[in-house]
Amino acid sequence: MESRRDVFQAIADPTRRQIIEMLLKKPLNVNEIAENFDVTRQAVSLHVKILAECDLILIKKQGRERYCEVKIEELNQVAKWVNYCRQFWKEQFGELDKYLTKIQSNKLSDHDSTEQ
Repeated sequence: MESRRDVFQAIADPTRRQIIEMLLKKPLNVNEIAENFDVTRQAVSLHVKILAECDLILIKKQGRERYCEVKIEELNQVAKWVNYCRQFWKEQFGELDKYLTKIQSNKLSDHDSTEQ
């Protein structure tokens, strides 16, 4: 069984995130992508390959050139997961805030009753 690379490992790399940002503007060939980095074309090709293996980009051959474009639907999957986590933690922190407010309120009540 062929194992697919993890999308989150792919986007954890700053170079690959930059490539995705570039491709969001317009499809580019590998040479055009490589011109924007201070690494070898082979290094950029490896980044492109990883992004393609994660289904984050699509590579289309046009003549001798390979053009890359972002697969928005795959990025949307990442965004959905991030939003789910954001909402989860927002709710958790909301509950924590309520609990801390209750404790603080109880301490103030206890303090007021001991002063009287």
